[in-house]
Amino acid sequence: MSWKQTTLGEIVNLKRGFDLPASKRIEGPYPIYSSSGQTGTHSEAAANGPCVITGRYGTIGQVFFSDKSCWPLNTSLYSTDFKGNDPRFVYYLLKTIPWQEYTTASAVPGVNRNHVHLCPVCVPDYRTQTAIASVLGALDEQIVVNTKLNGYLEELFDSYFKQSLNMVDETWDTASLLDIADYKNGLAMQKFRPNIGDKGLPVLKIRELGQESCGKDAERCRSDIDESVTVHDGDLVFSWSGTLLLRFWAGGDAGLNQHLFKVTSGVYPSWFYYAWTKHHLARFTMLAKDRATTMGHIKRSALEESEVLLPPKEKLAMQTKCMQPIIDQVIANKIEIRKLAALRDTLLPKLMSGEIDVSKIDLTQLNSHLCDC
Repeated sequence: MSWKQTTLGEIVNLKRGFDLPASKRIEGPYPIYSSSGQTGTHSEAAANGPCVITGRYGTIGQVFFSDKSCWPLNTSLYSTDFKGNDPRFVYYLLKTIPWQEYTTASAVPGVNRNHVHLCPVCVPDYRTQTAIASVLGALDEQIVVNTKLNGYLEELFDSYFKQSLNMVDETWDTASLLDIADYKNGLAMQKFRPNIGDKGLPVLKIRELGQESCGKDAERCRSDIDESVTVHDGDLVFSWSGTLLLRFWAGGDAGLNQHLFKVTSGVYPSWFYYAWTKHHLARFTMLAKDRATTMGHIKRSALEESEVLLPPKEKLAMQTKCMQPIIDQVIANKIEIRKLAALRDTLLPKLMSGEIDVSKIDLTQLNSHLCDC
């Protein structure tokens, strides 16, 4: 195994993406990539795959890989020219580039490709590149599998819930969302910063709920905040202001910020209050838009006015046997995704620097471990 010191421009040739106004986009088989990721599809491709894409303006530092031909937008830099190097290795290599050092300090941050081409990098021989890409790719592929599986499980859950509504008869009672669950608002966590010696907890805000994780840049709060505003894996969180989101959290312990509800119940299973909150989500979104003079939100009164149909206890028990395992599996898959991503992010810099010898990693054992997760 041999490594050589060179520059990024000797490994990959980054180019500016292509204009494609929204009015000219035609849905098709080719993914469209902006600086923040895939943003739709188009009937034509501007770059033949495989292709790596990263931000030129706007979102800087994220890197994307497309096996097939695609359309990189003009806010991105892309490459299909890997100069004899393994394309997936180059994708992972780009993830290690200190992009902020090559970003202009302007109102709209931008990257000059000629500058970033000068970035010093150390790369191994092609065989080692392929081995590194295989190890990291195995982790990413399992993340994709889990993500797709959760999509199918959500569709199955929605289908079962709709079917249950067709079973409603005179034995069912009516209630409201506030009757079946407690919607606990978070705190203004800037008032609860960690004390000296307290590592604290990451603060769960709308951004973190949207990305389903608390990054290293997440704010932190005291670790001894009340349990009612502490979020754990499996808790249902509902952002009621700004971007309305409803998610089962699987990002580890966190402190719940204001503008989010932690939804719990001492009587009803989590699938039940999740399904009924989700049932009313479209209406909540419309209510929030009507109040979007500054930041769209819903009031607690909207929860009280949201009707819930309560089946008899024996029917609820039968439904729970069918519905709760689906939700439990979704949560388990999310937790596994988090652990896989953490392992990948730990291995990435060590493999790319040669600190860990990829030849010492048994890919067969790794795949077996992933199957057992």
